[in-house]
This record gives sequence, C-alpha cells and structure tokens, in this order.
Amino acid sequence: MIKYEKAVNIDKLVTLSSLIWHEYWKEYLSDEQIDYMIEKYQSKDAIENQIQNENFTYYYIYFNRQMVGYFGFANKEDYLFLSKFYLTKEVRHQGIGTKTFAFIRECARIQKYNRIILTVNKGNERSIAAYKKWGFEIIDSVVTDIGNGFVMDDYIMEYKLK
Repeated sequence: MIKYEKAVNIDKLVTLSSLIWHEYWKEYLSDEQIDYMIEKYQSKDAIENQIQNENFTYYYIYFNRQMVGYFGFANKEDYLFLSKFYLTKEVRHQGIGTKTFAFIRECARIQKYNRIILTVNKGNERSIAAYKKWGFEIIDSVVTDIGNGFVMDDYIMEYKLK
C-alpha cells in the first residue's frame, strides 16, 4: 500500500534526500557536485526557504509503512513545477513512481493547473523514459550555472493535463 504524507519534519527529509542523492546521482555527477547541490537545494535551510518563500510543498512516499521516497513541487503562476521526485533504490521499478505521479497529477488538477513542468538531467535516460511513458514531452533544454563551477544540463519537460 502506498501512502503520501506532507513533509513536516524537515530533518527527516534532509536525511532521506542525502541518502538517495548520494546513491542515485553518483552515476551522473561528481561527489563534489552532489554535495554542493544537496547543500544548495536539499539542506534544512534550503528546504525551509523553499517552503516559506517559494510556494513549495514536499511529501513523503510510504510503501508498506516504510518511507521510500519523496517529491516536492512548487506552485507557479500557470503551472505546477515538479522539482523533486525520488525513490530509494529498493523500490524502483515496482510501479510506485507511476502511482505517485497519478497523485501529483491529481494535486495539479485540484489546484486548477493544466500543465506540469519539470527539469531532468539530459544524461538521466531512465527518468526521461519514465516521464515520456507518463506523457511528458521535451519542450526545451537549458544549461544553468548553479555556482561553484557547476552547471545543470537539463531538458525541460511538460505534461499537459486533459
């Protein structure tokens, strides 16, 4: 059984994100860039700022009463921005991502959005394939300087709600 819970305990989220990011991103990024990005985007201060000042909401994903991932989105003027969507290694490829995306889609519908936008690393072929399977399309690409000599080389993908 999958359950979603709004992330209130930020310390738990910081711990989970660090665990997942170090496991997942090592295939694509250097340890230095992973550490830098965690500090910049997934530290306690960064997450609290996102929630308080950038219209972010984070949710934990539970499967069989175990916390197995999280996602975060931001309310933008005319779309829902899916910023984070991560599962632990042990539960990937079991349909949890697909069911979670259905929940995210419903969140967007409730908020009267007609599209969901996300960015995804151009080398992250597994996630790109999953997003395409769910109905996302690549609409642009962008290289973003995130400081400290690092860049994010991403596709921008869009899902249109029907």
